[in-house]
Amino acid sequence: MVTPPRTQAAERAVRALRAVPVPAALIVLVALSGVVLGRVYADPLLTRLMAGAAAGSVLVSVAARRLPSWLVAPLSVAALTGWTLLSLRLAAAHAALPGGLGEVAADAARNAIPRLLTAMIPVEPAPDTVLVPVVAAWLAGLTAAEVALRAGRVLLGYLPPALLYAGALYVVGPNADPAIGPTVLFAAVAAAGLATPGRRGGPAPDPVAGLTPAVRAAVRLRLVSASAAGLAVVVALAALLAPVVAAQVDERPVDPRRYVEPPRVESLDENPLIRISGWALNPDQRLLDVRTTGGAAGDGSPRIRLAVLSDYDGVTWRVGATYRNAGRILPTAEPAPDAATEEVRQEITVGDLTGRLLPAVPTPREVTGARVAYDPATGTLIRPEGLAPGLRYEVSSVRERPDANLLPTANVPAGDEVARVLRVADGAPEPVRRLATQLAESNGAPYARADAIATFLAEHYRVTADAPSGHAYPNLAFFLFGPRNGGGQRGTSEQFAAAFAVLGRLAGLPTRVVVGFEPKGDGPVRAADAYAWPEVLFDGVGWVPFDPMPRPDEEPRPVEEDFRPQPEDPPPSEVPAPTEEPSATPPAAAPAPGRAEGGLGTPVLVGGGVGGLALLVGAVLAALYAARRRLTRSRLDAADPGERVAGAWRELTDALRLAGQPAGPDLAAAEVAERARRTLAEARAARSGAGAAGPTDRPGDGAAGLTDRAGDGVAAGGPDEAAVDELAALLNQAGFAPGSVTAEQAERAARLSQGFGDALRAARSRWGRLLWTVHPGPLRWRR
Repeated sequence: MVTPPRTQAAERAVRALRAVPVPAALIVLVALSGVVLGRVYADPLLTRLMAGAAAGSVLVSVAARRLPSWLVAPLSVAALTGWTLLSLRLAAAHAALPGGLGEVAADAARNAIPRLLTAMIPVEPAPDTVLVPVVAAWLAGLTAAEVALRAGRVLLGYLPPALLYAGALYVVGPNADPAIGPTVLFAAVAAAGLATPGRRGGPAPDPVAGLTPAVRAAVRLRLVSASAAGLAVVVALAALLAPVVAAQVDERPVDPRRYVEPPRVESLDENPLIRISGWALNPDQRLLDVRTTGGAAGDGSPRIRLAVLSDYDGVTWRVGATYRNAGRILPTAEPAPDAATEEVRQEITVGDLTGRLLPAVPTPREVTGARVAYDPATGTLIRPEGLAPGLRYEVSSVRERPDANLLPTANVPAGDEVARVLRVADGAPEPVRRLATQLAESNGAPYARADAIATFLAEHYRVTADAPSGHAYPNLAFFLFGPRNGGGQRGTSEQFAAAFAVLGRLAGLPTRVVVGFEPKGDGPVRAADAYAWPEVLFDGVGWVPFDPMPRPDEEPRPVEEDFRPQPEDPPPSEVPAPTEEPSATPPAAAPAPGRAEGGLGTPVLVGGGVGGLALLVGAVLAALYAARRRLTRSRLDAADPGERVAGAWRELTDALRLAGQPAGPDLAAAEVAERARRTLAEARAARSGAGAAGPTDRPGDGAAGLTDRAGDGVAAGGPDEAAVDELAALLNQAGFAPGSVTAEQAERAARLSQGFGDALRAARSRWGRLLWTVHPGPLRWRR
C-alpha cells in the first residue's frame, strides 16, 4: 500500500516537531547559566553572548546529526573559535580597550580566570571576563547535544548544563540575590524536555510478551518489587536530605574570590611617600602631561592623587589597599550630604613616572584607554601591567568640596570602622606625645585641633628640597625638635604631612597621608609639583585635606618659643635654707676621732653605708629585671597577632644587640636572620671551646646541651638556627599582608624569639648571663 504524499509530509512534520523540544530545552538550560552569572555583571552583554554560545553549539550538533560522530567535534570547535573571536571583539569595543584583536585575545587567554575571580562587582564585560563563560557555555551545549540527541540519553545529557549552572551559582556566591526564578525555570524546562515523546513513534514493545504465563507473572512481580524499592529509596533520601537542603537556604554562600589573591603593588608603590625627596632634588623631571577636557577646565587645576597611605607602623607609611580588577565604569560612592560636587575630565599622558599607581583627580568614576584595578576604600587606581612612557588614558572624576561651615562643629568618627586610621604604633617619642597633648588641650573641637596642628607646623618649620627622606619616629622627632643649625626643623612635604598625621592620631583624630601632584595648569606635571598632604575624617563631611606647609613670605619661629617640654617628674618646691643667727658662744669642741657626735662609731656608719649601697644596687637590679620582663610581656602578649610578631622580632634584635652584633635599620629581615644564625653559631663555638660543659655550668647551659625551654628544640646546629628564617618570614607576612597572621603563628613567633634569646644567653658566662637579664639597653634603645 502506497502512502499518499500528503500523509508522508504530515508524518515528516510530526517527526520534526517531536525533534524540537529536546534541543530547545538544552539551549534554554545552557542560556540560563548566562542569566545567573550575568547578575554580577554591569551589562547584559555576557548573558547575550552565552545565549548565543548555547544556541550555536546545539544547532551545530543538530545540523551535523547525519555526519559521523568524529566529525562533529572539529566542526563545533571551528564554530566555537569564530564565536569566541566575535565575542572578544564585541567585549573589547564595549570596554573601549585599545589594541588589536590578536593582542586582546592573547591577553584574555593568559589572564581570564584570575581576572574573572578578582574583578570588582559589578563586573564589566571585557575580553578577559567573558572568555571563560562563553567557552564553557559552548562546550556544555556541545556535550549535552551529543549525549541527548545522538545517543538518545536525554537525562544524562542534562548533566553538562546542570554542572555549568551550578558553577555559575558558585562564581556569583554571595554577591547577588538568590536565583530563585532562574532555578525554578531550569527545573521546569528540564522536566518538559523529559516529558516530550521521542522521535520514534508507536508503542514500546512488551519485554515479557514471548514468555509463558508463569514466567511472565514472576518477571512482572520482580519489576514491580524493584520499582517499589526504588521509589522507597527515593522517598527516604528525600525525607533525609530535605531538612539539610532547606537549612542551607539561609546560609551565606561561599565566595570563591577569597581564594584568589587580588593584584598587589610593589614596595615602591606601597610607600610612594619616600619618593618625594627624590623628586624634590630633580624638580624639572617631566612625570606627566595633563589636559583638562571638561568640567573644571576653567576652574584652576585640581590636585591629582597618586596614592592614599592609611597604615603607619612607626617606621613607614603604607598604602595597604586591596585592588580589584575593574572595567571602564567604576563603582560610585555617595558624596557627603552637603558637599558640592563637580565633574572633572582629564586626558593624562605618562612621562617618566614609574610604578603601577595611576594618577587621577579624586574620586575617579570612569577610565578609558587603560586597564585598571581599583580600591573602593581609598578611591585609588593601579595599572596591573605597570606604567610606561607614552601611556595615554582619560579619566572622569567627581571632585567633592565639603561645606566649610560644618567643619567647626563637626565631630570625628570612632570605633572599629576607623581603627585603622586612628592606630598609633608603639614607640612614639615622648616629646612628640607631649606636643600633641599640648595642642589638643588648647583646642577642644576636632577641627580646632587639626587646624592648630597645621598652624603650628606652618609657623615653626622650614621647607627645603635637600632634606633627607624618612618619616619613622626618630626622623619625625628630629624634624620637630632637632637643632636648627644641625639640620632639624626643616623638611619636605613628606615630613610635614607625616608629622601632621602622627600628631593628629595622638590627639584623637583619624588621619591619613596622600601623595599626589599639584599642577600649575594644563601641560607638563614635573617632579617639583609632587606633593604630600594630610587628611582628617569628619562625620558627615568626609575626608578633609589640610595644609601644614609654611607660607613662602613668613620666617619660621623657633619651636622653643611655643613648646618647652616639661620633665616627667617635676622637681620638688625649693625651700629657702634657714639662716643661722650669729652666736657669741664659741663652737663646741670637735668629737674624738672614731666616734660621731651623738654616739655611733665609724665602723657602724661604714657598715651601714655599705649595706645601704648593697640594698640600693639590689633594688636597681630588681627594678631593671622587672622592667625587662614587663617589656617582653607587653611585646609578646599584644592583642593583635601582627603586633606580637613584631614584638617577637624586636626581642630577637635586642638579643643580637646584647650579644654585641647589632642589626642596622637598613638591613632587610632576611639579612638580619643571616646575621642571627652566624651570631648563634659563633657563640656556641666559643662556648664549646671554653669548656662550656664543665662542672661549674648547670645542665643545659653548654652548647651541646642547649634545649628549647619553649618546646621547639634548640640543640646545637638544630632547628633554632633555621627557626630564625621562619621568624623573618612571619615578620614579612605581618608587614606586607596585614591581618593575615593567626594567633597560632603569633604564639609560634614568640616561642622562636624566646628560644633564640635563651640560646644566646646560655652560651655566655655566668656573669654574662646575669648581666644579660638586667641590661638596661632594651629599655632605651630606639627602633
